[in-house]
Amino acid sequence: MTTIDPVGSGLVASLAHPGGNATGFAAYEFSQGAKLLELLKQIAPNVTRVAVLRDPFVPARSGGFAAIQTAAPGFGVELIPVGVHDGGEIERGVTEFAHGPNGGLIVVGPTSSVQRYRDLVVDLAARYRLPAVYAGLAYASTSALMSYDADWIEQYRRAASYVDRILKGERPADLPVQAPTKYRLVINLKSAKELGLTVPPTLLATADVMIE
Repeated sequence: MTTIDPVGSGLVASLAHPGGNATGFAAYEFSQGAKLLELLKQIAPNVTRVAVLRDPFVPARSGGFAAIQTAAPGFGVELIPVGVHDGGEIERGVTEFAHGPNGGLIVVGPTSSVQRYRDLVVDLAARYRLPAVYAGLAYASTSALMSYDADWIEQYRRAASYVDRILKGERPADLPVQAPTKYRLVINLKSAKELGLTVPPTLLATADVMIE
C-alpha cells in the first residue's frame, strides 16, 4: 500500500512507534519543501518571489508548503501559492505571477493533479523564463531546470530488510516508519543556459545527473 501521510490516514499511531500491523518506508517528508527552496536560491540567487504549485487537499503537500513558508524569511523570498485543480487554474496563476519581477517556481510534489499537467507547468516556466525546481524525478525526462526527490529504488531495497525481519518474528508495531535517506538531484544544463543562469560549482558537485 502507498500513502502520503501514514499517521493522518490512520495506518500507524506515529512514525517512531507504528503500534499496529503496518510499518514501512516513506517516499516523502515535509522538510523536502525547504530543500526545494534552498536549491532554487542556489541556482537563481536573484529570485525574491516564488510561486508554489501544490494541491492544498493533499496533507503532505500542504505540509511541504508549510516547510517552505517557515524557510522563506531566511531566504528573503515572498511566497505565492498556486492551485492545481485544473490546467486553466495553473495557467492563470503562473501567468499572473510572471508579470512581477524576480520570480521563481517550485512544484511541491508529484500528486496526480500535478502530474496530469506536468508538461504544461514546464512549458509555462520556460515561456515566462521562471527558474523552477520540481519535486519528482519524472520531470527529468522534460526540459525542467531541476528536479529533486527521494530515491525510490533505494527505499524499496531498504524495505527488503523489514520483510526479512518480520519473517524472522519481529512485529511491525516495533519497526519505525523510516524517512528517505537518499535523494537524487537532476540539473538540466541546457535549460539553465537558456535562462541565462550559471550553475554554481557547489551545486554541480551535488547533482546525481546533469543533462546537457
